[in-house]
Amino acid sequence: MKNSSIKNKSMNKKIAIIGGGNLGSAIAEGLLKSKFCAPSDIIITKRRVETLQKLKEKGVKIISDNAEAVRNSELVILAVKPYQVSDVLQSFKMKLTQKHILVSVVTGVLISEIQEIIKKNIPVFRAMPNTAISIEQSMTCLSYTNATEEQINFVEKIFTPVGKVTVIDEKLMEAATILGACGTAYAMRFIRASIQGGIEIGFDVATASLIVAQTVKGAAELLLQKGTHPEQEIDKVTTPKGCTIAGLNEMEHQGFSSSLIKGIAVSYKKIAKN
Repeated sequence: MKNSSIKNKSMNKKIAIIGGGNLGSAIAEGLLKSKFCAPSDIIITKRRVETLQKLKEKGVKIISDNAEAVRNSELVILAVKPYQVSDVLQSFKMKLTQKHILVSVVTGVLISEIQEIIKKNIPVFRAMPNTAISIEQSMTCLSYTNATEEQINFVEKIFTPVGKVTVIDEKLMEAATILGACGTAYAMRFIRASIQGGIEIGFDVATASLIVAQTVKGAAELLLQKGTHPEQEIDKVTTPKGCTIAGLNEMEHQGFSSSLIKGIAVSYKKIAKN
C-alpha cells in the first residue's frame, strides 16, 4: 500500500532529470523499478540521446533540450558534472517558475551557488544518493532551503523507495559524499580483496564472489536491522585463539583500519570547502 500511495502522489508531478550520465540514469532506473511514477512522467536529457536507448524502450522521454525538459516538468533533478553546473543552469533557468522544485545531486556545489545562478525564490535541495539507487539500495542524504514541509516530504518520498534517506545540515554534505558515495568504491575494494583472498585459499572466482558479496550484504543487514555496533557483531564470531581474531589482528598489524580512515580523510580534504 505504501508504494501505491507514493505512486499516486507522484502522478501530480513530472520529473526532469538533467543529465543522463551514470547517476542520472541510475536515478531514472530506480524510479522505474520502485514504480514511484509512470515511465512517461520522466524526462531525461543528454546531448547524445542514443546512449539512453534502454530507458527510451522502457517509456522514458529522452531529449537533448534542457529548457524543454524543465518547461514540461515540476521537479527538476540536476545530475551533471560540477564544472557543467553554471552553463547547464543558464540553459534552463528562465523556464523555472514557482511550480518547480530543484534538486541537485552534483558533488561539491552549494545551494547558495545554485541560487546565485538561477536567481529564483524556489525550493532548492541538495541530494547525495549513490549508484545503488538503480537497484533500490541507495543511501541518500538531503539538505534544502525555501522548502515547505510538504515539499520536503515529497523529495524524501522520491528517494525512500530506492533506499535509505536521512536529512542533514548542508555543511555535512561533503562528508556525506565521502561516506555514502565514495564509500561504495571503498566497499567494492574490500570485496575485491576478499575475493582475491578466497581464490588464494582454494575457491574459483565465481564461488568466492558469491560468498563474499552475500557475507558483506548480511553483515550490513545485521547493523541496519538490529541497530547494533559493529564490535558487538565482531565479538559474536571471535573465539579465544580462533581463526577470526588471528586474521583481524594481522589485518590491524598491516594497517587495515588506519589506512581506511586515512583514505576517507584524504577524500574529504579533496572536496571539502574552507
